[in-house]
Amino acid sequence: MKIEQLHKHFLESSGVCTDTRKITPNCLFFALKGDNFDGNKFAQEALDKGALKVVIDDLRYHKNTGDTIITANSLQSLQKLARYHREHLNIPIIGLTGSNGKTTSKELINAVLSKKFKTTATLGNLNNHIGVPLTLLSMNEETELGIVEMGANHLKEIETLSKIALPDFGYITNFGKAHLEGFGGVEGVIKGKSELYKSIADREKLVFVNANDAKQMELTQNMNRYTFGKLETDCPIKLMDATETLLIGYDNLEIKSNLIGIYNFHNIAAAIAMGAYFEVPPLAIKEAIEGYTPNMNRSQLMEKNGHKIILDAYNANPTSMMAALQNFQLQKGESKMMILGDMFELGPTAAEEHQSIADFIADNPFGMAYLIGENFFGIQSNSENITTFKTFEDFKNSGILESTSPSFMLIKGSRGMALERTLELL
Repeated sequence: MKIEQLHKHFLESSGVCTDTRKITPNCLFFALKGDNFDGNKFAQEALDKGALKVVIDDLRYHKNTGDTIITANSLQSLQKLARYHREHLNIPIIGLTGSNGKTTSKELINAVLSKKFKTTATLGNLNNHIGVPLTLLSMNEETELGIVEMGANHLKEIETLSKIALPDFGYITNFGKAHLEGFGGVEGVIKGKSELYKSIADREKLVFVNANDAKQMELTQNMNRYTFGKLETDCPIKLMDATETLLIGYDNLEIKSNLIGIYNFHNIAAAIAMGAYFEVPPLAIKEAIEGYTPNMNRSQLMEKNGHKIILDAYNANPTSMMAALQNFQLQKGESKMMILGDMFELGPTAAEEHQSIADFIADNPFGMAYLIGENFFGIQSNSENITTFKTFEDFKNSGILESTSPSFMLIKGSRGMALERTLELL
């Protein structure tokens, strides 16, 4: 079927669905495949539940009723449909990626720009080869500006996503030690994330660049760019206080953010800079930043049973872990405790990176540290402030938290560690 005809079916539908557990009436169902599933097997179930049509790539499930659309590859058809729809709408798209802070930056940018425009942004972290097309297909004729988060754990992935989304504006949060196993090292991370810059440059569009990042300034020196964040006296965006939540100065205004950690300053600064570029009134920018509250275990400041807690358990890599520790070190508080989980996808550097985190804690003792996971269990340390556990169950069964007096805690680890479970022990 030609993409124009598929798009016509899409416009007649209530939207796209890829999971029969979430079927909505009159939707267009795409039968996708994975390592452990085959959506083609659920094509009839999707129709029985009210799908308008199903897109499949296995002839065994094709029926000559007009309800099934056979394609060579359902995923590629989804991606082609998303690109076609993006070109059909012809609205400005902001594409963003980076090693850390993608989702927080995206949500802040969306909060600011939605004060002036009807925006559609990536939901949660649906930022991969399926999530990006779904984000684009969630946009409609009312959407004035799209914000698309792009994630990657290997080379050429951002290139592929950029060819689908065709961003008019680009922003890379940073280059950090994330997904080192897939990228093959930090240089691979830089090369992979910079595929967004190449896409923007090839189409002579614009990038937003943090002027404090020398590498990004170097990579974009010949591009059309809008810079922000240079820490000079005349900079319009200033970090005024980071004792607890961040206090930002902008356009003679004080913005009291609900975010903690100096590392979040540049996420806020990027949102303010984009607001300024798109001429969002300063008071509206202030309202948007102050109204944003982090969730999904991302840098959440909370209290439970007398404990003050920074819950940052959504994900972790060496760069974000070190930033969280350095920020925690600066926070006021007498009885500090760190509950840290393994960092995943580091490949051959895993042992070295986990040892480096342990060494930092040993060399800068500012509280007790409980390190959980097989990688942390393998570190070498004689520090009295460090205790390691091979599994979360071992940590749980130790009973440490049952006898802990009220303290200030940092909880951080990779998603697979699910360290938000710690809250249940308090």
